[in-house]
Amino acid sequence: MIKTILACGLAALFLAGGLARADEADIRKAISSLYGANVKVDGVHKADAMGLYEVQIGTDILYSDEKGRYLLQGDIVDVKSKKNITEARKAKLSQIKFSDLPLELALKTVRGNGRRIFATFEDPNCGYCKKLAKDMVNMTDVTIYIFMIPILSADSAEKTKAIACAADPAKAWNDWMVKGAAPAAANCATKTDKVMALAEKLGVHGTPTIFLTNGERIPGAVPAAQLEDALNRVAAAGKAG
Repeated sequence: MIKTILACGLAALFLAGGLARADEADIRKAISSLYGANVKVDGVHKADAMGLYEVQIGTDILYSDEKGRYLLQGDIVDVKSKKNITEARKAKLSQIKFSDLPLELALKTVRGNGRRIFATFEDPNCGYCKKLAKDMVNMTDVTIYIFMIPILSADSAEKTKAIACAADPAKAWNDWMVKGAAPAAANCATKTDKVMALAEKLGVHGTPTIFLTNGERIPGAVPAAQLEDALNRVAAAGKAG
């Protein structure tokens, strides 16, 4: 969102000496004045570098001096550790509480013992989602919760309804995504509106979007091996904890 809003670009920030305590009201006022009252600042915190203050707008980040006079858009990288501080913070901000997901709204597929659990948000006409579905066919010992969000076209909405109304929705989804077997048209009461509201609440605007049980968000399709590594890492951390 913020990249679009700030397409005009922002001036680089040069600071001399120590900074005073941040005046959050001034920073919020500056953001509102520059980008409009509809741009909501979710938080202002001291950043981990350069004496800057982090300004959170959704899962996006800007940086400010203590008075909101200068703003900086872009990533801060710690050269010594080679750590992208901005990307690390964005990943943290985009995390969710997995246990809060209304899993009853999702299609559920269990393979093997199902011990490795994750959720995805997908559109039935998303090419990357179809690739992910085919990659996941050979994954074992997983439980997959798929939230259908028809965001690409009117046909996506029709296919979502047909799949949701099938006798076995999870099978109908996999038959379509993996085999290309289109579900028969059907009409019934669905929970699509609730799933779409959930996606909006979580800031899911692209498909596929994957969530691991530790709350970590993986935007976009990833190779099966990378997803396997992530699932094993989360499972190992769970055992250690």
